Amino acid sequence: MRLLLDECLDHRLRLQFPGHDCVSARYAGLAGLKNGRLLDAAEAAGFGVLITADQEILYQQDLRKRHIAILVLCGPTNRRADLDQLVPAALPVLASIRPGSVVEVRRE
Repeated sequence: MRLLLDECLDHRLRLQFPGHDCVSARYAGLAGLKNGRLLDAAEAAGFGVLITADQEILYQQDLRKRHIAILVLCGPTNRRADLDQLVPAALPVLASIRPGSVVEVRRE
């Protein structure tokens, strides 16, 4: 699956998703795009999931007609060390996430 890391995430996080084509927004040429424009561009580029730490995106976007899903990493901070701890719980979510959905992953 093609995964897009939002700009708010450390680009090295992409290495934590083996078996997936995971790139940062900057690498994909989508740096600087926000919210709806980012989702439009990500869909057009064929990404299946946007990975972000933006916990407000669920309330800012209408995802019902989207062809992309959003995976929200809900750590105490956006620091890589905090988000790395969420990846083991996020990996199985990728197997079942559906377009137009938002899934939040939190530390148990």
